[in-house]
Amino acid sequence: MRSRAEVDATLHIAKLNPAELLPAAQCLRFGPRASAGDCCLLQLEAGLCAELEAGRSLVIRGERDEQAVLCSKDKTYDMKIADTSNMLLFIPGCKTPEQLLTDQTLCNIFHTQVAGFANNYWELRRCRPKLKKLKKLLSENPYEGPDIGKDQSSADSKYTTEDLLEHIQASEEEMLHYLQVINACKIEGYWRILEFDYEVKLVNHITQLIDSESWSFSKIPLNVCLQELGPLEPKEMIEHILLSYGKKYTDEGEVYFEMNEDKICRTTAQMLLQNAVKFNLSEFQEVWQQSVPEGMTTRLDQLKGLALVDRHSRPQTIFLLKVEDLPEDNQERFNSLFHIWEKWTEADITPYIQDLCAEKQTVGALLTKYARSSMQNGVKVYNSRRPIS
Repeated sequence: MRSRAEVDATLHIAKLNPAELLPAAQCLRFGPRASAGDCCLLQLEAGLCAELEAGRSLVIRGERDEQAVLCSKDKTYDMKIADTSNMLLFIPGCKTPEQLLTDQTLCNIFHTQVAGFANNYWELRRCRPKLKKLKKLLSENPYEGPDIGKDQSSADSKYTTEDLLEHIQASEEEMLHYLQVINACKIEGYWRILEFDYEVKLVNHITQLIDSESWSFSKIPLNVCLQELGPLEPKEMIEHILLSYGKKYTDEGEVYFEMNEDKICRTTAQMLLQNAVKFNLSEFQEVWQQSVPEGMTTRLDQLKGLALVDRHSRPQTIFLLKVEDLPEDNQERFNSLFHIWEKWTEADITPYIQDLCAEKQTVGALLTKYARSSMQNGVKVYNSRRPIS
């Protein structure tokens, strides 16, 4: 145990003026069990500290072959070890300078025991949730309709919200939002996506009813839809399609839906393209317009992230290329795209990389990092920075 005289002698050797320091001195000593590796330090931003102080939890997610992420209720963070040249000490009950100034009851000198130490800490960086695996899991067992014979699948290939949170590296809010994006629905407590042909069948039932009743696409009555189509399909599925392809609202106590023209046109295009390697563009546009409900207008900008137009081929062609089928990793995504085409315009590539943008990051910044620009016939194009094998 150091005495006050020994503390003052140490200050003298260090050429420090005691008058410029706080009067109280803390003498540190290592406890008998202090060692590195017993404790881990985690650097938290203010928002995450507030989460813990409010009594909410932070969860580390990831399987053995995955890089761990930390999730709050609505955000996901990469976890990476950061080394430091300074030894970091764990000191229970250590007094901060502010506490020493405000607490006049502290003695002039007191001793503190070091419980542990570390030379690194976990650093958190906000990242995109890793959701590609979610679509893959749900695609193992898509819902094909109420036919019992077709849905005798094992519960092992069905997932509740809790099951998905065990597998998916994303916060709960991010995951639930993505389930809405891919039009997943809960059936008997399990999250399912509809088999595409069955989804198209349901959409056709609704659009045919709209046509036969001469309804406006902006005012589809829910109750009448359920009464008319209930004998054909489960009412829950009819309402699910209305929610997926429309916007719900109430007028004079009745529930109505305003159908989304772009979504219906997009699904129709996917149905036409899914069995063709390439489709003559002009022929496709003609068939596509004839296939959508009367009163709707098809436009190529409805197909962003779903299909790609090759304007360099003669005749021009269009083919299916869904952004959700591309790799989730940034470099792998760009490699995959540059395998398809050697050179891309910004307009063509943007729908396929926009989801890679981190918080406050632009598509232009991504292209600067992963691609090289050049001029081709007066148009700026982008190609790979590295050889594509």
